[in-house]
Amino acid sequence: MAERSLRGTRLGAMSYEDDRDTELAPRQEVAYDCPDDHTVMVTFAAEAEIPATWECRTCGAVAFRRDGERAVPKKGKPQRTHWDMLLERRSIEELEELLEERLQLLRRDRAAGKRSA
Repeated sequence: MAERSLRGTRLGAMSYEDDRDTELAPRQEVAYDCPDDHTVMVTFAAEAEIPATWECRTCGAVAFRRDGERAVPKKGKPQRTHWDMLLERRSIEELEELLEERLQLLRRDRAAGKRSA
């Protein structure tokens, strides 16, 4: 008998609260259509910012809002390469002159290394 009186529930295993006299926050349901003809219904708070895309729960593809609002892709800067940045600092003539100077230094160092070996 003493064992039964000590038994109980674990913390968090069960809630003793009920939903009576509670008012839920205003909500809205938004439909998303997948390119593979799946429909995804998502519930958001009424004041939430609704995303233009959502991942399809069935196939994982990108689903777009049914009301037709599509996100406009932002125009970004084209990716700059090392060569582009180099040409911003120097002209082709300057680069050719630097290349010739470096080649002369290399040739001189190689010639000096062969004589001393």
